[in-house]
Amino acid sequence: MPLAALAAFWAVSLLLVLVPGADWAYVIASGLRDRSVMPAVGGLLLGYIVLTAAVASGLAALIARTPVILTVLMFGGALYLLWLGVSTLLRPSVPEAACGPQAGLTTGWTRRAARGAGISGLNPKALLLFLALLPQFATRGAAWPFAAQIAICGIVHTANCGIVYTGVGTAARRVLRTRPSVAKATSRCSGIAMILIATLLLAERLVA
Repeated sequence: MPLAALAAFWAVSLLLVLVPGADWAYVIASGLRDRSVMPAVGGLLLGYIVLTAAVASGLAALIARTPVILTVLMFGGALYLLWLGVSTLLRPSVPEAACGPQAGLTTGWTRRAARGAGISGLNPKALLLFLALLPQFATRGAAWPFAAQIAICGIVHTANCGIVYTGVGTAARRVLRTRPSVAKATSRCSGIAMILIATLLLAERLVA
C-alpha cells in the first residue's frame, strides 16, 4: 500500500472524525458523568474494529447488497440511538465533582463500553462509509493483500477516533467540572443531537 495513499486516507479520516455526531454526543455525556471516558471511547473503537473486520472479510459488502438486513440494521441502530438520546435528555449528566464521591460508579465499564460499541457498530451509515471509503485507498494486486490494506486503513481510522474522542470527553469534563448548570445543558444538547440523528436515519429509511 503506497505511503501517499495511507497519508491521504489518514487526512480524510481525521476530517470525518472531527465532524461532531453521535459519537461526540456520547463521549461528551460520558465525560460529564463518569470518572473516566475510556470505557465509552473503548466501546466506540470496538464498534469500528468490528466494522473494519466486516469490510476486510467481505461481509459488509454482502450486507449492503441485502436490503432486508440493511433495513433491520438501520432501524435497530436508529432506535438504539434514540433510546440513548431520550435517556440522556431525561437524565442529563453532571461532572463527577458536582455529584459526590459515588459519581461514575452507577454505570459499569462493560455497560458503558457496550453502549459505545452499539452507537458506532450498529450505525449503518458508518458501515456504508466504510464500504465507500476504505476500498478507495486500497490497491488490488499490490504486495500486501487487499484485506490487509483495508485492515490498516481501519486501524488508522480507529486510532484517529481514539485520539479525538478521548480529547473531546476529557475537555468536556475539565472545562465544565465547576459549571454544573452548563454541564447539564451540554448533556441535554448531546441527548437532543442523538435524537435528531436517530430521527433523520429513520425518516431517510422510511422515505427510501
